[in-house]
Amino acid sequence: MEQLDDLNISSEPGPTFKPPTQFQFLFDKMTSDMRFVGMFTIIYGVITCLTIIGALIGVPTIIIGLRMREAADQFSLYKMTNNAGALRQGFELQGKYFRIIKILIIIGIVFTVLYIILLIYLFTTGLGALLTAPSYSAL
Repeated sequence: MEQLDDLNISSEPGPTFKPPTQFQFLFDKMTSDMRFVGMFTIIYGVITCLTIIGALIGVPTIIIGLRMREAADQFSLYKMTNNAGALRQGFELQGKYFRIIKILIIIGIVFTVLYIILLIYLFTTGLGALLTAPSYSAL
């Protein structure tokens, strides 16, 4: 946690300049990546919502994109103010993102397995019907 203390800009008077540490650079990169992922997720959710059935997946996708962007904003706020509440809120919002995406992944896996089972069933019944159908040959 000592590294988190290095994130905020020093409010001490004076012309002292401290170059950013590697942790500060990584923290900035993480928040910018979170913003990108959040925006991409929102755009993907909007495109998915263009169909009625797609809205079932699109709306939660938009919500998780918003949560990721809000978490990035809270982390940036923490960096500027060193407010522990902002850090806590950022982690809570990021946790909501991961919780919802986990549920969507599980739902996607279940639907994929059901789709594969349906394809196997249709293929086997169709193949069985072809094999038992009477053949009509030219007389």
